[in-house]
Amino acid sequence: MSTDKMESGDSPSTKKIEDKAQPRMRKVSCRNPAMPWFGMDIGGSLAKLVYFEPEDMNLEDENTEFEPEALYKIHHYLRYNTAYGSTGIRDTHLEVKNLTVFGHKGSMHFIRFPTTSMNLFLDMVKEKNLSSLADTIHATGGGAYKFENGFNEVVNMSLQKHDELGCLLRGIHFIDRMIPNECYYWKNTDAFNSEASEKVPYDFHNPYPYLVVNIGSGVSLLAVHSHSNFKRVGGSSLGGGTFLGLCCLLTGCQTFEEAIELASEGDATKVDKSVRDIYGTDYNRFGLPGSVVASSFCNMSIKEKRDAASKKDLARSTLLTITNNIGSIARMTALNEGIERIVFVGNFLRVNPISMKLLSYAMDFWSKGSLKALFLQHEGYFGAVGAFLELIGYDGDRNGNGEETSK
Repeated sequence: MSTDKMESGDSPSTKKIEDKAQPRMRKVSCRNPAMPWFGMDIGGSLAKLVYFEPEDMNLEDENTEFEPEALYKIHHYLRYNTAYGSTGIRDTHLEVKNLTVFGHKGSMHFIRFPTTSMNLFLDMVKEKNLSSLADTIHATGGGAYKFENGFNEVVNMSLQKHDELGCLLRGIHFIDRMIPNECYYWKNTDAFNSEASEKVPYDFHNPYPYLVVNIGSGVSLLAVHSHSNFKRVGGSSLGGGTFLGLCCLLTGCQTFEEAIELASEGDATKVDKSVRDIYGTDYNRFGLPGSVVASSFCNMSIKEKRDAASKKDLARSTLLTITNNIGSIARMTALNEGIERIVFVGNFLRVNPISMKLLSYAMDFWSKGSLKALFLQHEGYFGAVGAFLELIGYDGDRNGNGEETSK
């Protein structure tokens, strides 16, 4: 998201538009607040931003109370680029079109960048003069506290901080109501052969009670009994950040995508010790198949096996180790809470069907079909959506009937 290459993602046609005099934009009539509408979730590893682009923005209308150039730049920059410098990405496959919010029809865009690039994001905000349009950014996540001074000092904007877990749940319910087939599960999953598995839509409109397993840098688990009755019931420090950190140490990879690609081609049996390795067969008395991992990375204590293991094998074992741990915690927590639906969300699941299918198989197998693992298309963006809802004063999920009401 470097500002020295800020416009590098523009197409020639986009450049041609920018070289002309900036058209003026009118203030969009809305309940509250003024445009632009966006929310942020600043996590330990990734910062996520959602931006609502209304279709009724008139670029030719000269009647405006805004700084027209600043509003145009923000809209144009976010909408007409898919990459921002070397680190910022707009997930175009997640874009929600024809979304109506408070009478405004438009599109919702989803943008992410590493939290380590926050200074570059602040430089962009300063260059685009966002502070001339708003003096406050609605945000959630630990970074809303960590970077509060930076926003104030660099761009003269304050952060309106919102509860992280509350925003997460509001975002889940809002997106699920607005988008068909947002929630799904994996059918016909198998621990070692996932070719036959398929995604099946799941009706999540009346989900209570359910368990949310939010897998970011670490893991948080929430028991949700209604839109206003929920509590954090557990967590783990071993999450997506652990997977990436260990993969970087063990394989020399640099990014999450690279780590997942390595893992997709690896063989964890060269690294881990299975029940079959110990018993020579299944452990039938306790229903343990021989293929079940008995000890992660155990084979790496043997020099010959250590020398034979590839980087891909190490990445695969790392992914299974973290996923199995999350699945075990989720299952035990669901049993303790008497909950049968488990919703897995978070950026650890991005481009990671291996973990999703493994979690699906594990929940089904170890619970003998009583626990269902559910997933959501927008994985790690729900906290940012929740912050966006706080900004615009949307209260539909709180009144329990999905209607749009202002605070």
